[in-house]
Amino acid sequence: MSLRVCFKPTITSTLGRQFTPLASIISTQARSYSILNRATMSSPAPAPQRRFENPAVFVCDIQEKFRPAIHEFDKVISTTSKLLRASTVLSLPVFVTTQNRSRLGDTVAELKPHLARTTVKADIDKTRFSMFIPPILSDPVFSSPAQVAIVGIESHICVTQTALDLLAAGHKVYVLADGVSSTNKEEVPIALARLRQAGAVVTSSESWIYELMGDAAVPEFKGIVNLVKDTGKETKGALGGLVGSKI
Repeated sequence: MSLRVCFKPTITSTLGRQFTPLASIISTQARSYSILNRATMSSPAPAPQRRFENPAVFVCDIQEKFRPAIHEFDKVISTTSKLLRASTVLSLPVFVTTQNRSRLGDTVAELKPHLARTTVKADIDKTRFSMFIPPILSDPVFSSPAQVAIVGIESHICVTQTALDLLAAGHKVYVLADGVSSTNKEEVPIALARLRQAGAVVTSSESWIYELMGDAAVPEFKGIVNLVKDTGKETKGALGGLVGSKI
């Protein structure tokens, strides 16, 4: 009868059999991470995106015959001028209306140079109080939800009815409080409160412009910063004259 002697593996040989595969796994993972890092580093950074995908500007009935009647009319003009200049920088579509132009006159002369440099999609004379009439609502801009800024007069009539129609059609409405007014200044806060309750956002022109951009990396940011600096005095005057404690 022969004896068969079994030898236990040494600690060294056991450890070798245990850790060699682990080292191989670590090496493989390291190579994978290196390849992934090189691929990531070579990929271009995503382009900055605006916060608003489909913005538009409405300029409501800022006409010559209203000049002596509307509260702080010059402030409405200055805010609208700034908004139109921003529209040029940001390439925004602009929609303009007048109310019974033959009797109440054309859009005021101060806005004409700015309108000439913007993308005016419509310049419509109307009898309805709302701006959101067929020649405008049929524009492709409104085939999907838009983010519409409204400036003009009067806050409790044409501005209100325009905002309500836009909201009913599923669009987001921003009423710029430093760019709307009425003959009786007491009408303004009533109108703004009603529109806020209906779902409109009551905000300022500068707030809307910066919210539209959403990112300081967008190419137009520097141009907007320069515009804001250039119109700082007028902005302060419009906020003081048209907003104050009204909202």
